[in-house]
Amino acid sequence: MIKPYLYVEKTKGKGRGVFTKERIPAGTRIETSPVLVLSYDDTEIVDKTKLHNYIFLWGVRETRSCIALGLCSIYNHSYDPNCIYEMDFEEETMSIITRREIKKGEELQINYNGEPSDSSPVWFDVRKK
Repeated sequence: MIKPYLYVEKTKGKGRGVFTKERIPAGTRIETSPVLVLSYDDTEIVDKTKLHNYIFLWGVRETRSCIALGLCSIYNHSYDPNCIYEMDFEEETMSIITRREIKKGEELQINYNGEPSDSSPVWFDVRKK
C-alpha cells in the first residue's frame, strides 16, 4: 500500500526523493511495502555494489539486509526526519509513518540510522538545508 498522493521527484544535491501532493496528518501510515530479505552472504556482496545505498539492515541482530520495494528506498535521510520507518520481520514488510503533519509539496524524510534522534554519522556527507 502506497498512498496515491506520494510522488518521486529530483532533489537538488540528493538525487531523488519522495514528496506529497496533499497535507498529511501526523501518525499516518503512508506506505507499507514488501521487502526482499538477503542472507548475510548476499548482504556482503550487495554492500560492494551501488545497491549498498538502497538496502536496510534486517533482523533483530541486523545480520542480514533487505531491499525494500515500493518507494521505501527512495526516501532521503535527515537527522530531523518528518517520518519513521517500521519493519515487520515476520510479515517481511516495511512501513513509513509520519511523525508530524506534512505540508503539501514537502519532501518526506527518514533517519537512515533507524531512530529519529540517532545522530550517528552515516556513510555519506549530510547536506544541510
